[in-house]
Amino acid sequence: MKPTLIILAAGMGSRYGGLKQMDGVGPNGETILDYSVYDAIKGGFGKVVFVVRKNFRKEFEQKIAQKYNNHIEVAFVEQELDKLPYGFTLKPGREKPWGTAHAMLMAAEVVDTPAAVINADDFYGQESFKVLGRFLTENAGNKGKYCMVGFFLNKTLSENGEVSRGICTVDSENYLTTVEEHHKISQKNGAITGIAMDGTTRTLPEDAYASMNMWGFTPDIFPHTEKLFIEFLKKNECEPKKEFYIPFVVNEAIEKGKSSVKVLSTPDKWFGVTFQEDRPTVVEKLKKMTDEGLYPSPLF
Repeated sequence: MKPTLIILAAGMGSRYGGLKQMDGVGPNGETILDYSVYDAIKGGFGKVVFVVRKNFRKEFEQKIAQKYNNHIEVAFVEQELDKLPYGFTLKPGREKPWGTAHAMLMAAEVVDTPAAVINADDFYGQESFKVLGRFLTENAGNKGKYCMVGFFLNKTLSENGEVSRGICTVDSENYLTTVEEHHKISQKNGAITGIAMDGTTRTLPEDAYASMNMWGFTPDIFPHTEKLFIEFLKKNECEPKKEFYIPFVVNEAIEKGKSSVKVLSTPDKWFGVTFQEDRPTVVEKLKKMTDEGLYPSPLF
């Protein structure tokens, strides 16, 4: 049974200034997520699930997903603010999405295999998908065998603005012990700083593992996530800006002994288009990899 790839594509790219999931940055107009799908197929994945918003699903299907139909099974699910567990209703004032863990939860209805979760606008690299696909295939039928592909923090920053990253700590065997979301991360005068969840500014090691939202889970992640989302809503449904992140779900599973999370190493360098100013660099890198023969042109 081949693993599934869940692509979180519901974000509208507010900082980027447009629907960056559809931005053609490859030599033949390929999007970043085209490269992710291509690499996932090479890495042994058998299905891709796109988490999108209802208001751009049709355009997304026509411009992006049709090209994959002869290469991999494709499914769509929608993330909307009012898609809540039974007994909860959307409170006035909520405009911000519920977060990455809520987005992942939307895929539960169409996923029954081990699954990877990634962002639509991040380039992760071929080797990253290989190690991830291998881990998920080897753990088919298991419960609580999770993984994360870790990238060094200093290899994940943008020269064009502050970013958010999950900062990880691992044990001696490279199993994740904690992951904490940090915001407004930037490098100045040789030091990397970011704001932790408690609001304090911290100096961060440049070789810290950063979660770029490249996770691998067995299907038991879904009931676990739904249970935690209900608890989150009970506490925060009237808080218009609180978000329910995947690292929160992972931390709780580790703390309760429900799962182990292996941090997988990759030689690949992450890059993405957080800001419009990042685009020329991405275009240049993809052209160079195509010229070197790492990718065909066109991809599909």
